[in-house]
Amino acid sequence: MCSDVHIPTMHDSKFRITTFMDAMKETNPDFIIELGDFAEISDTDYFKIWNSFHWDKFHVIGNHETDGGHTLAQALAVRKMKNSFYSFDKCGFHFVVLDGNDKKDDNVKGYRQFIGKPQIEWLEDDLAKAVYPVIIFSHQGLVTYQGAEADYGIENGDQVRKIIEDHNTENPPKRVIACFNGHTHWDYVEKINEIWYIHINSMAYNWLGDSYTKIRYSKEVDQNFKWIKYTAPYKDPLFTTVVISTKGWIKISGKKSEWVGPSPFELGYPERMKKYIRPAITQRTLKF
Repeated sequence: MCSDVHIPTMHDSKFRITTFMDAMKETNPDFIIELGDFAEISDTDYFKIWNSFHWDKFHVIGNHETDGGHTLAQALAVRKMKNSFYSFDKCGFHFVVLDGNDKKDDNVKGYRQFIGKPQIEWLEDDLAKAVYPVIIFSHQGLVTYQGAEADYGIENGDQVRKIIEDHNTENPPKRVIACFNGHTHWDYVEKINEIWYIHINSMAYNWLGDSYTKIRYSKEVDQNFKWIKYTAPYKDPLFTTVVISTKGWIKISGKKSEWVGPSPFELGYPERMKKYIRPAITQRTLKF
């Protein structure tokens, strides 16, 4: 599993995604998945690298997948996806992929964090049909958190979580046990009403924004990749292997890196964010 590769942002994206793919080919998992903000449709060489994994592979649609004026239909086509939300069964579990980019209001500009009525109805129906315990993947998380620059989380996450919790009350053998998300670029886990909410860190960096810019690479890199100065990059690509057992545990493999240049907190980033932000994916064992 990896998330928020942000291929157009980083100058060394080929190294990062190739490192992930080489590791996955050696590990030989049951499937691989990226949790959104992978690449724009013009980044065809990177999709070729992703598709070099010859077993099952899945995408989640993030909020940056339609950057550059591209449509959702184009983003789905390059990923060979029939729909932006879907489900599948694998190894005794039911996996659900949600799309948190629905329109809440046509008049609202900017990135979306919402799950609309058609998808809500589909989710209720899909959960009712599940025959195995359920894992949910989404880009934006189902819990809203206050970040330093913006609030993270699907706006109607409370509504979605109520659907999940009601399903769990009525169907204990096929309950939702965990929800994985990207988007925040955080390394963080929280358990709410017996469901694990797991933030998978970005492969590449933590976004800092206008107030904490820092040129960390060469002038040439800064000129050609204008967004890097707004980030705190990780020296090494971060990703993980997740093992989920029918015996009642989830094991998330750890991976540590270091900041390229000063840490966010050396630049004055809010200290309260330390519980979320680190250049690592923490090794964890979560019981359900």
